[in-house]
Amino acid sequence: MPRVIDVPTDDRQMGVEECASAIAAIGFDPACPGMVDEVAGLLRALGANRTFLGDGLVELLAESGKGETPQSAYSPQSIMLTSPRNGFFLRANIWPSEQDSCFRRSGAHNFAYGAAHDHNFDFLTYGYFGPGYRSDYYEYDYHTVTGYRGEPVGLRFIERSALSPGRLMHYRAHRDVHAQLPPDSLSVSLNVMACEPAQGWHDQYGFDLTRGTVSRVLNSGSTETLLRIAVALGDEEGVGLAEDWGRNHASDRIRLACFEARALAAHDPSNRDTIWREAERSGSLLVKKEAELRRRESA
Repeated sequence: MPRVIDVPTDDRQMGVEECASAIAAIGFDPACPGMVDEVAGLLRALGANRTFLGDGLVELLAESGKGETPQSAYSPQSIMLTSPRNGFFLRANIWPSEQDSCFRRSGAHNFAYGAAHDHNFDFLTYGYFGPGYRSDYYEYDYHTVTGYRGEPVGLRFIERSALSPGRLMHYRAHRDVHAQLPPDSLSVSLNVMACEPAQGWHDQYGFDLTRGTVSRVLNSGSTETLLRIAVALGDEEGVGLAEDWGRNHASDRIRLACFEARALAAHDPSNRDTIWREAERSGSLLVKKEAELRRRESA
Protein backbone atom coordinates (compact mmCIF):
# COMPACT_ATOMS: atom_id res chain seq x y z
CA MET A 1 0.00 0.00 0.00
CA PRO A 2 1.14 3.63 -0.20
CA ARG A 3 3.96 4.45 2.18
CA VAL A 4 2.69 6.34 5.22
CA ILE A 5 5.02 9.25 6.02
CA ASP A 6 5.35 10.49 9.58
CA VAL A 7 6.35 14.15 9.47
CA PRO A 8 7.40 15.80 12.73
CA THR A 9 4.80 18.29 13.90
CA ASP A 10 5.88 21.93 13.76
CA ASP A 11 4.26 25.35 13.50
CA ARG A 12 4.97 25.96 9.82
CA GLN A 13 2.15 27.19 7.61
CA MET A 14 2.58 27.96 3.92
CA GLY A 15 0.55 29.43 1.12
CA VAL A 16 0.34 27.73 -2.24
CA GLU A 17 3.04 29.75 -4.00
CA GLU A 18 5.40 29.59 -1.03
CA CYS A 19 4.99 25.82 -0.85
CA ALA A 20 5.40 25.37 -4.61
CA SER A 21 8.52 27.54 -4.70
CA ALA A 22 10.06 25.60 -1.83
CA ILE A 23 9.39 22.27 -3.58
CA ALA A 24 10.69 23.62 -6.89
CA ALA A 25 13.91 24.68 -5.19
CA ILE A 26 14.71 21.10 -4.18
CA GLY A 27 12.80 19.24 -6.92
CA PHE A 28 10.56 16.22 -6.53
CA ASP A 29 12.27 12.93 -7.32
CA PRO A 30 10.02 10.08 -6.13
CA ALA A 31 12.94 7.63 -6.33
CA CYS A 32 14.74 9.48 -3.51
CA PRO A 33 13.10 8.73 -0.13
CA GLY A 34 14.86 11.60 1.60
CA MET A 35 13.60 14.10 -0.96
CA VAL A 36 10.09 12.64 -0.78
CA ASP A 37 10.07 13.07 2.99
CA GLU A 38 11.29 16.66 2.68
CA VAL A 39 8.58 17.48 0.13
CA ALA A 40 6.04 15.76 2.40
CA GLY A 41 6.99 18.19 5.15
CA LEU A 42 6.29 21.10 2.81
CA LEU A 43 2.92 19.62 1.84
CA ARG A 44 2.08 19.28 5.51
CA ALA A 45 2.91 22.99 5.99
CA LEU A 46 0.48 23.82 3.19
CA GLY A 47 -2.10 21.58 4.85
CA ALA A 48 -1.62 23.44 8.12
CA ASN A 49 -2.90 26.56 6.38
CA ARG A 50 -6.63 26.21 7.02
CA THR A 51 -7.75 29.20 4.95
CA PHE A 52 -5.91 29.10 1.62
CA LEU A 53 -8.24 26.66 -0.13
CA GLY A 54 -11.48 28.34 0.93
CA ASP A 55 -10.08 31.72 -0.09
CA GLY A 56 -9.01 30.29 -3.44
CA LEU A 57 -12.41 28.74 -4.10
CA VAL A 58 -14.15 32.03 -3.35
CA GLU A 59 -11.84 33.71 -5.86
CA LEU A 60 -12.64 31.06 -8.49
CA LEU A 61 -16.35 31.47 -7.92
CA ALA A 62 -16.03 35.24 -8.21
CA GLU A 63 -14.25 34.84 -11.56
CA SER A 64 -16.94 32.50 -12.88
CA GLY A 65 -19.59 34.96 -11.74
CA LYS A 66 -17.98 37.58 -14.00
CA GLY A 67 -18.24 35.21 -16.95
CA GLU A 68 -14.54 34.42 -16.86
CA THR A 69 -13.26 30.85 -17.17
CA PRO A 70 -11.36 29.78 -14.04
CA GLN A 71 -7.81 28.83 -14.99
CA SER A 72 -6.96 26.58 -12.06
CA ALA A 73 -9.86 24.11 -12.15
CA TYR A 74 -9.54 21.20 -14.56
CA SER A 75 -12.46 19.04 -13.46
CA PRO A 76 -15.40 19.32 -11.06
CA GLN A 77 -13.50 17.14 -8.60
CA SER A 78 -9.93 18.40 -9.03
CA ILE A 79 -8.48 21.85 -8.56
CA MET A 80 -5.06 22.49 -10.05
CA LEU A 81 -3.37 24.75 -7.54
CA THR A 82 -0.22 25.37 -9.60
CA SER A 83 0.99 24.75 -13.12
CA PRO A 84 3.67 22.06 -13.62
CA ARG A 85 7.22 23.04 -12.74
CA ASN A 86 10.43 21.16 -12.01
CA GLY A 87 8.70 17.77 -12.27
CA PHE A 88 5.56 18.37 -10.15
CA PHE A 89 2.39 20.36 -9.61
CA LEU A 90 0.04 20.90 -6.67
CA ARG A 91 -3.58 19.78 -6.70
CA ALA A 92 -6.60 19.62 -4.41
CA ASN A 93 -9.19 16.86 -4.82
CA ILE A 94 -12.77 16.95 -3.56
CA TRP A 95 -14.33 13.67 -2.37
CA PRO A 96 -18.12 13.75 -1.93
CA SER A 97 -19.94 11.37 0.36
CA GLU A 98 -22.96 9.31 -0.65
CA GLN A 99 -25.17 11.93 1.02
CA ASP A 100 -23.88 14.81 -1.13
CA SER A 101 -26.09 15.93 -4.02
CA CYS A 102 -23.30 15.71 -6.62
CA PHE A 103 -22.80 12.04 -5.74
CA ARG A 104 -26.53 11.32 -5.94
CA ARG A 105 -26.80 13.05 -9.32
CA SER A 106 -23.62 11.72 -10.93
CA GLY A 107 -23.09 8.33 -9.31
CA ALA A 108 -20.03 6.66 -7.84
CA HIS A 109 -18.28 6.00 -11.16
CA ASN A 110 -17.79 9.72 -11.89
CA PHE A 111 -15.57 9.96 -8.80
CA ALA A 112 -13.72 6.67 -9.50
CA TYR A 113 -15.27 5.08 -6.40
CA GLY A 114 -15.06 1.30 -6.48
CA ALA A 115 -12.83 1.28 -9.57
CA ALA A 116 -9.57 -0.46 -8.66
CA HIS A 117 -6.59 1.14 -10.40
CA ASP A 118 -2.91 1.88 -10.16
CA HIS A 119 -1.15 5.08 -11.26
CA ASN A 120 1.55 5.71 -13.83
CA PHE A 121 3.00 8.48 -11.69
CA ASP A 122 4.00 8.98 -8.06
CA PHE A 123 2.18 11.42 -5.85
CA LEU A 124 1.92 12.54 -2.23
CA THR A 125 -1.48 12.97 -0.65
CA TYR A 126 -2.52 14.73 2.56
CA GLY A 127 -5.87 14.51 4.37
CA TYR A 128 -6.83 18.19 4.48
CA PHE A 129 -10.53 18.27 5.33
CA GLY A 130 -13.16 15.79 6.46
CA PRO A 131 -12.75 12.15 7.49
CA GLY A 132 -11.11 11.23 4.17
CA TYR A 133 -11.96 8.73 1.46
CA ARG A 134 -11.42 5.07 2.29
CA SER A 135 -9.48 2.63 0.13
CA ASP A 136 -8.98 -1.08 -0.22
CA TYR A 137 -5.24 -1.25 -0.86
CA TYR A 138 -3.41 -3.83 -2.96
CA GLU A 139 0.05 -4.25 -4.45
CA TYR A 140 1.27 -6.00 -7.59
CA ASP A 141 4.39 -6.46 -9.72
CA TYR A 142 3.99 -4.18 -12.73
CA HIS A 143 7.05 -5.56 -14.51
CA THR A 144 5.50 -9.01 -14.85
CA VAL A 145 2.33 -7.67 -16.49
CA THR A 146 1.78 -7.44 -20.26
CA GLY A 147 -1.46 -5.46 -19.94
CA TYR A 148 -4.04 -7.36 -21.98
CA ARG A 149 -7.62 -7.63 -20.72
CA GLY A 150 -8.18 -10.64 -18.48
CA GLU A 151 -4.48 -11.06 -17.64
CA PRO A 152 -3.94 -12.41 -14.07
CA VAL A 153 -1.77 -9.99 -12.09
CA GLY A 154 -1.42 -11.51 -8.62
CA LEU A 155 -2.97 -8.65 -6.66
CA ARG A 156 -2.05 -8.83 -2.96
CA PHE A 157 -4.61 -7.30 -0.56
CA ILE A 158 -2.96 -5.18 2.14
CA GLU A 159 -5.67 -3.39 4.13
CA ARG A 160 -8.63 -1.01 4.13
CA SER A 161 -7.97 2.41 5.65
CA ALA A 162 -8.96 6.07 5.31
CA LEU A 163 -7.01 9.19 4.40
CA SER A 164 -7.74 10.65 7.83
CA PRO A 165 -7.03 14.32 8.65
CA GLY A 166 -3.30 15.04 8.66
CA ARG A 167 -2.35 11.65 7.21
CA LEU A 168 0.43 11.79 4.62
CA MET A 169 0.95 9.01 2.08
CA HIS A 170 3.22 8.35 -0.88
CA TYR A 171 1.46 6.51 -3.72
CA ARG A 172 4.10 4.67 -5.73
CA ALA A 173 3.74 4.41 -9.49
CA HIS A 174 3.05 0.93 -10.90
CA ARG A 175 2.98 -0.66 -7.47
CA ASP A 176 0.13 0.61 -5.30
CA VAL A 177 -3.41 -0.31 -6.34
CA HIS A 178 -6.51 0.98 -4.61
CA ALA A 179 -10.27 0.87 -4.91
CA GLN A 180 -11.60 4.05 -3.33
CA LEU A 181 -14.79 4.22 -1.28
CA PRO A 182 -16.77 7.38 -0.43
CA PRO A 183 -15.93 9.13 2.83
CA ASP A 184 -18.53 9.43 5.56
CA SER A 185 -18.80 13.15 4.76
CA LEU A 186 -17.35 15.58 2.23
CA SER A 187 -13.56 15.46 2.27
CA VAL A 188 -10.62 17.15 0.56
CA SER A 189 -7.10 15.91 -0.11
CA LEU A 190 -4.00 17.87 -1.17
CA ASN A 191 -1.50 16.38 -3.59
CA VAL A 192 2.01 16.84 -4.85
CA MET A 193 1.82 15.20 -8.29
CA ALA A 194 4.94 14.00 -10.09
CA CYS A 195 4.94 14.78 -13.82
CA GLU A 196 7.50 14.15 -16.52
CA PRO A 197 7.35 13.99 -20.34
CA ALA A 198 7.57 10.19 -20.70
CA GLN A 199 4.77 9.55 -18.21
CA GLY A 200 2.08 9.11 -20.84
CA TRP A 201 3.93 6.16 -22.37
CA HIS A 202 3.71 4.15 -19.16
CA ASP A 203 0.44 2.25 -18.86
CA GLN A 204 -2.05 2.77 -16.06
CA TYR A 205 -4.40 -0.14 -15.47
CA GLY A 206 -7.88 -0.77 -14.17
CA PHE A 207 -8.36 -4.10 -12.39
CA ASP A 208 -11.13 -6.63 -11.89
CA LEU A 209 -10.83 -7.43 -8.18
CA THR A 210 -13.13 -10.45 -8.39
CA ARG A 211 -10.95 -12.16 -10.96
CA GLY A 212 -7.63 -10.53 -10.02
CA THR A 213 -7.05 -9.47 -13.62
CA VAL A 214 -6.41 -6.42 -15.79
CA SER A 215 -9.74 -4.95 -16.92
CA ARG A 216 -8.41 -2.21 -19.22
CA VAL A 217 -5.72 0.38 -19.87
CA LEU A 218 -6.84 3.71 -18.43
CA ASN A 219 -4.48 6.20 -20.05
CA SER A 220 -4.96 5.99 -23.79
CA GLY A 221 -3.68 9.23 -25.25
CA SER A 222 -4.14 11.63 -28.13
CA THR A 223 -1.93 9.58 -30.47
CA GLU A 224 -4.37 6.67 -30.39
CA THR A 225 -7.31 9.00 -31.02
CA LEU A 226 -5.62 10.75 -33.94
CA LEU A 227 -4.74 7.38 -35.45
CA ARG A 228 -8.37 6.28 -35.41
CA ILE A 229 -9.46 9.54 -37.02
CA ALA A 230 -6.78 9.42 -39.74
CA VAL A 231 -7.62 5.82 -40.66
CA ALA A 232 -11.39 6.36 -40.46
CA LEU A 233 -11.11 9.26 -42.90
CA GLY A 234 -9.63 6.83 -45.39
CA ASP A 235 -6.48 8.81 -46.09
CA GLU A 236 -3.92 6.53 -47.77
CA GLU A 237 -1.03 8.00 -45.82
CA GLY A 238 -2.92 7.51 -42.56
CA VAL A 239 -3.68 3.88 -43.38
CA GLY A 240 -0.09 3.32 -44.46
CA LEU A 241 1.20 4.85 -41.24
CA ALA A 242 -1.09 2.59 -39.19
CA GLU A 243 0.15 -0.47 -41.10
CA ASP A 244 3.79 0.52 -40.57
CA TRP A 245 3.38 1.42 -36.88
CA GLY A 246 1.36 -1.74 -36.26
CA ARG A 247 4.41 -3.75 -37.28
CA ASN A 248 7.26 -1.58 -36.00
CA HIS A 249 6.33 1.02 -33.36
CA ALA A 250 8.32 0.86 -30.11
CA SER A 251 5.13 1.07 -28.01
CA ASP A 252 2.96 -2.06 -27.90
CA ARG A 253 0.01 0.12 -26.95
CA ILE A 254 0.41 2.20 -30.12
CA ARG A 255 0.80 -0.95 -32.20
CA LEU A 256 -2.47 -2.26 -30.79
CA ALA A 257 -4.16 1.08 -31.51
CA CYS A 258 -3.07 0.80 -35.14
CA PHE A 259 -4.78 -2.56 -35.55
CA GLU A 260 -7.84 -1.25 -33.70
CA ALA A 261 -8.07 1.74 -36.04
CA ARG A 262 -7.84 -0.45 -39.12
CA ALA A 263 -10.37 -2.96 -37.76
CA LEU A 264 -12.86 -0.20 -36.87
CA ALA A 265 -12.58 1.21 -40.38
CA ALA A 266 -13.15 -2.21 -41.99
CA HIS A 267 -16.88 -2.55 -42.59
CA ASP A 268 -16.71 -6.15 -43.76
CA PRO A 269 -16.44 -8.73 -40.91
CA SER A 270 -14.06 -10.91 -42.92
CA ASN A 271 -11.70 -7.96 -43.42
CA ARG A 272 -11.76 -7.23 -39.68
CA ASP A 273 -10.98 -10.87 -38.98
CA THR A 274 -8.04 -10.73 -41.40
CA ILE A 275 -6.66 -7.64 -39.65
CA TRP A 276 -6.89 -9.28 -36.22
CA ARG A 277 -5.27 -12.47 -37.57
CA GLU A 278 -2.41 -10.30 -38.80
CA ALA A 279 -2.24 -8.73 -35.33
CA GLU A 280 -1.91 -12.18 -33.75
CA ARG A 281 1.29 -12.67 -35.77
CA SER A 282 2.69 -9.21 -34.98
CA GLY A 283 5.31 -10.40 -32.50
CA SER A 284 3.83 -8.47 -29.57
CA LEU A 285 2.30 -10.51 -26.74
CA LEU A 286 -0.05 -7.64 -25.82
CA VAL A 287 -1.28 -7.26 -29.40
CA LYS A 288 -1.58 -11.03 -29.86
CA LYS A 289 -3.67 -11.52 -26.68
CA GLU A 290 -5.94 -8.57 -27.45
CA ALA A 291 -6.38 -9.75 -31.06
CA GLU A 292 -7.45 -13.17 -29.81
CA LEU A 293 -10.00 -11.49 -27.52
CA ARG A 294 -11.38 -9.34 -30.34
CA ARG A 295 -11.80 -12.34 -32.64
CA ARG A 296 -13.62 -14.30 -29.90
CA GLU A 297 -15.86 -11.31 -29.13
CA SER A 298 -16.85 -10.92 -32.78
CA ALA A 299 -17.39 -14.65 -33.43
